[in-house]
Amino acid sequence: MRFRRLCAAVLLAALIPVPTPASAAQTTCEDVYTPVQFGLVRQMMYGRLCVPQRATTVQVLIPGGTYTSGYWDIPVESETRSVTRAMNSAGIATMAVDRIGSGKSTKPLSILVDVPNQAEAVHQVIQTLRPRFSKVLVGGHSIGSAIAMVEAGRYHDVDGVLVTGMTHQWDYVRAVPALTNLIPAAIDPRLGLRNLDVGYLTTAPGTRYTMFHAPGPNISTVINLDESTKDVVSAGEFVTTALMSNLVLPASNAINVPVMTVQTSADYFCGTPPLGADCSSAQALVNSERPFYLRAPRLNGFVVNGYGHVFNFDTKNANRYHAAVTAWQRSI
Repeated sequence: MRFRRLCAAVLLAALIPVPTPASAAQTTCEDVYTPVQFGLVRQMMYGRLCVPQRATTVQVLIPGGTYTSGYWDIPVESETRSVTRAMNSAGIATMAVDRIGSGKSTKPLSILVDVPNQAEAVHQVIQTLRPRFSKVLVGGHSIGSAIAMVEAGRYHDVDGVLVTGMTHQWDYVRAVPALTNLIPAAIDPRLGLRNLDVGYLTTAPGTRYTMFHAPGPNISTVINLDESTKDVVSAGEFVTTALMSNLVLPASNAINVPVMTVQTSADYFCGTPPLGADCSSAQALVNSERPFYLRAPRLNGFVVNGYGHVFNFDTKNANRYHAAVTAWQRSI
């Protein structure tokens, strides 16, 4: 009974929009807490819903490990870096969520937090948006991309899938050493205050530039923001991402809608196949990834150069990247 009253109160609060500065598309944003079934347990998934006037398309955006919904709306030079602002300015609504276990979403035992359960939660968020929007797209970054692929392939409730920071061919020679920068969140000076169990991980202090941004510019305001807002990822999310985006039985083969893959050539997921996808050009990326999207009617690609894994922080390629994603969404 107490949980039901909490849900009712949260949902009532979520219905009250929080105004944001008017953009060219006159966008209104609100915080939304969606009750979701997460495996056998009820949880709350937080999302930031931003809707331009007369928008008929919404993009549900899932962040990667140790990031929150803020990855899609970076406040430093947000007029350039913010994906949500770019989409909203183009008349496309966005719902950037916090994965269960992170950010403003509820935090169950880490053993419950894996890709299938996250996909189930996102599916339920999508169901709440369907009555309002005629077109629903799901997109992710890194582990968020694995969640998006599983959601689309399992529930078939979206019109398109955006995959960023994740391919099916990993350069394990570079990726595995990078993972040594992960530590239990319980021993992190800041995140340790959350009293999370040892199955929740984060990055060791001072490692985020090397792990996520290099060879991009080392800008202190950007790296300090990234360090001060870092979050957690569960060990289970890592394991299930590897299992469900592998070369043998990838979850993406069940996707039956158009897909766009956006990668950066400096990432752990690009290289010389099978140690990374071929990211030498957009067409090479499509050719390299096409075998893993057997049922998708169309696969488009875009390649970012000169930045690391978290290329939403990049400014050099941002306008072209955002324009390419916008054009793809409109073509579906």
